[in-house]
Amino acid sequence: MQQGLQGHKARKRFGQNFLHDVHWIGRIAKAVAAHPGDSIIEIGPGQAALTRELIAGAGHVRAVEIDRDLAAWLKEQFAAEELTLIEADALTLDWKSLAEQAGTLRIVGNLPYNISSPLLFALMRAADHVRDQHFMLQREVVDRMVAAPGGKTYGRLSVMLQWRYRMVKLFDVPPGAFNPPPKVVSSVVRMTPKDPSQVPAVDFDLFSSVVANAFSQRRKTLRNALSVLMNADDIAAADVDPQARAETLDLEAFVRLARKAAELGVKPIIPGSVVD
Repeated sequence: MQQGLQGHKARKRFGQNFLHDVHWIGRIAKAVAAHPGDSIIEIGPGQAALTRELIAGAGHVRAVEIDRDLAAWLKEQFAAEELTLIEADALTLDWKSLAEQAGTLRIVGNLPYNISSPLLFALMRAADHVRDQHFMLQREVVDRMVAAPGGKTYGRLSVMLQWRYRMVKLFDVPPGAFNPPPKVVSSVVRMTPKDPSQVPAVDFDLFSSVVANAFSQRRKTLRNALSVLMNADDIAAADVDPQARAETLDLEAFVRLARKAAELGVKPIIPGSVVD
């Protein structure tokens, strides 16, 4: 196996922690199970530990890399028919257009902790063009992504992602698998977009607004948390208890609230502070 870029130090501003443990590289590659012809996009290939395995399976990979030094090194390591490099910030990419050009995508990445939530929301816009997503993130974030109603980890991230995807936490990855080792345990999650016919029909922006406001102040009842959008009678008309708190509601309840808000002609309002 070729070695990574010698002398390259992980950059905090890019949230870099490079996977180097062969066992965990193999386990993640096995979970993705890349096959010839798969249209794979890897976010943050870094020193190519997983990239090599993905190319071995699929034959060709597209990769998004923001670090110019790593991008230059990656171009030297792989032939053009093996790797297409997109030098960009994954947060600024037009994922929908990229998916329309590349075909049904399989997206893979060791996501920087500092951009994980906004990137996950950005990728939702392209979900109709995605087969699956395998991401490694901070365990705390993955636990929120897959959380069920009723617990402290259940929140905005849980509801929004579970509305669009089927979520499965696969396994944890210890800090020692990375260089430098992060201060947290990581986890790998599989996200499979639901068939459009199985996605509850809502106005996406209004649904986002309802969920964001409901969780913006977790200790408040829905009557108070949603007061900028609807009153207690409106909430009750959606078959939801106005005295309940957001973390007790299942996905279907949030869908009913969003549909009621649409009936009322409510305009989306996103609070200044949102708890994921």
